Amino acid sequence: MNAERQTLKRLEIRIRGAVQGVGFRPFIYRLATELGLNGWVLNSGQGVFIEVEGLRDALRQFQLRIEKEKPLRASIQSLESSLLDAVGYDQFKIAYSEQGGPKTVLVLPDIATCSDCLREILEPAVRRYRYPFTNCTNCGPRFTIIEALPYDRSNTSMKRFEMCADCRREYSDPMDRRFHAQPLACPECGPHLELWNARGEMVAQGDDAMIQGAKTVCQGKIVALKGIGGFQLIVDARNESAIRELRVRKHRAEKPFALMYPSAELVRQDCHVSELEERVLVSPESPIVLLQQKTGPARLAFSVAPGNPCFGVMLPYTPLHHLLMRELGSPVVATSGNISDEPICIDEQQALERLAGIADFFLVHDRPIVRHVDDSVVRVIRGREMILRRARGYAPLPVHFQEPLPTVLAVGSHLKNSVALSIGTEVFISQHIGDLETAEAFSAFRSVVTDFQRLYEASPEMIACDMHPDYLSTKYAVKLQAKPRLVQHHWAHVLACMADNELEPPALGVSWDGTGCGPDGTIWGGEFLLAGETGFERAAHFRQFRLPGGEAAVREPRRAALGVLYEAVGKNAFKQIWLAPIQDFSSSELNLIQQMLAKGLNAPVTSSVGRLFDAVASLVGLRQRGSFEGQAAMELEFAVRPGVEESYPFMVNETSPRVVDWKPMLQAILVDLEQGQEAGVVSAKFHNTLTEIIVTVARQIGEQKVVLTGGCFQNRYLTERSEQRLLDSGFRCYWHQRVPPNDGGISLGQVISAAKANCRMEKNCVSGNSR
Repeated sequence: MNAERQTLKRLEIRIRGAVQGVGFRPFIYRLATELGLNGWVLNSGQGVFIEVEGLRDALRQFQLRIEKEKPLRASIQSLESSLLDAVGYDQFKIAYSEQGGPKTVLVLPDIATCSDCLREILEPAVRRYRYPFTNCTNCGPRFTIIEALPYDRSNTSMKRFEMCADCRREYSDPMDRRFHAQPLACPECGPHLELWNARGEMVAQGDDAMIQGAKTVCQGKIVALKGIGGFQLIVDARNESAIRELRVRKHRAEKPFALMYPSAELVRQDCHVSELEERVLVSPESPIVLLQQKTGPARLAFSVAPGNPCFGVMLPYTPLHHLLMRELGSPVVATSGNISDEPICIDEQQALERLAGIADFFLVHDRPIVRHVDDSVVRVIRGREMILRRARGYAPLPVHFQEPLPTVLAVGSHLKNSVALSIGTEVFISQHIGDLETAEAFSAFRSVVTDFQRLYEASPEMIACDMHPDYLSTKYAVKLQAKPRLVQHHWAHVLACMADNELEPPALGVSWDGTGCGPDGTIWGGEFLLAGETGFERAAHFRQFRLPGGEAAVREPRRAALGVLYEAVGKNAFKQIWLAPIQDFSSSELNLIQQMLAKGLNAPVTSSVGRLFDAVASLVGLRQRGSFEGQAAMELEFAVRPGVEESYPFMVNETSPRVVDWKPMLQAILVDLEQGQEAGVVSAKFHNTLTEIIVTVARQIGEQKVVLTGGCFQNRYLTERSEQRLLDSGFRCYWHQRVPPNDGGISLGQVISAAKANCRMEKNCVSGNSR
């Protein structure tokens, strides 16, 4: 036994997970050399492979310490090992990457500037002082520069920059934190900065470009900055006229702009920041975080977020941003470099064309961006973060499953589009693509679909899409595969949330949003779906009403209000001339809408809770026409008066499926309005009623696990109160965390639905053959 312990053995280890671009190989090198082990480590398309030789005790210690001491940004999903006979390695080395085999390694998102690199760019004695493209194995671009796997410099957009002798020394030294940092660069050999005017003529370069760019922002100009994943439009957040001009040029009337602050200390001057919110703000993901504004004299321009009590705030996350914000010393608007509904620009020449007439100056660099990646958006709800837009810092990290899935490509929804691809036990979700409303957006969508398949060298067995026949994503799926797997919209929402919480059926999915095509041809959106092993049952839904004008009703809450009134009281609805939505129409418009509703012409039927939010917002006088999606619902949430505990009456009809009848609620709302009740009280009682509806239906169905999903559950008040009421009533409540509750999570649900259907088909074939 003692002799066996003294015999040299070889340990072979295969690690899968987020283990490339995080300093994993130098970590392994240092650990192996410390323990006196020989062998090698290499990157491959599947992860990191290791072979080490030594005594058994040292090998055992090596394997245990990998898990305990791995780099901060590394994530190990599986570690497989085999103990073999030694072959006689005489040293430990980092081998060249393997190019073959299936591509299953986790591509890391871009990572915010680490504290070491930040110190370097602020230290005059260091050679990277004020260099805006400083990075190391702990930070910098990843997903936005990678062209192929494995993650090596030759497979990134940095391959055009030949390293100088100093950078080559850092890159080759396993004891240096820049060992094999693929974006590694310095002022001598790396990308450089230029400031262009609107005609594309260079007016400054290097550090002077940074200084002049900051000055132009202070002068009230709009600067298009080429960031890590695309262009941003930068404007002084204190300059009302400059922000108004940006809104005119960008065609963005009221939707809030994101802000970038120089420091967390300055954020706290304007916003309430909890401990968790600050932790998210300063995290390596560095997303936009929705924060409550402080009351008192406003330091920022009103037009940053008109009528909104929250600011969307982020901190600098690249050296370029850090240096610019230190020059400015005050917050700026940092919004996507595009015209509304278009993808952000990633190339400087493209930006000159598409942002012509918007940007006054362009702060650009020559490091190519391989794919566009927006800033992510996070909201802290019930003491944990909920991602509302999944992009920089999070994409394309996958959702992990215990069992392998068939290779499925899911093309997502029409709004807030993302795509997803399953490979083995991982479902990779793309960055936020956006609404497929323009030719440019649809082109970006097609590029991401192609890019995902190319990056992972995947040939999908199935294509999954929404069952709405008019969605551009659905039409594209049909071109890719004659008979794609059609997935009901709200079922995809439920599956995505269940996967986000690693939840197995049965469960009751409460899936509420603005719109989604139902199998019966109507518009769903107020659904209670009972999830089982083989699919779902529509256990309950909201009472249906018509939307006069169809798509026009999505943009005009007043139309939803008339549809709800007509469903409740018929033509008498048009006699309620004291109501805000009635007053907002002309008499001729009212006559036309009455005919639409009476004859069912261009007035589709819906059960949508999202449209019910619109209707109530219109009735209380908050919003008759919207300038962006979800605006009326947001304003109704913001109007909630704290401390109101009352709710309105409602009924749940014992049919199959059950029908939630909101008519008693509507009648009570009209009584409140007639008696002069303020909007804040009506809004609170409306929200409270929705939570009571959830609890009541859950009690009737009798399923303990309740899943809250869909765009309506971006609403903080609704989600938090629903969760508390369900807990108080003995239920277990689940809501979204790392996957958005809105349509950004649909593609994940589509993959799961298609995979489950394929599994059932295979089981049926096996059982059929056995007979």
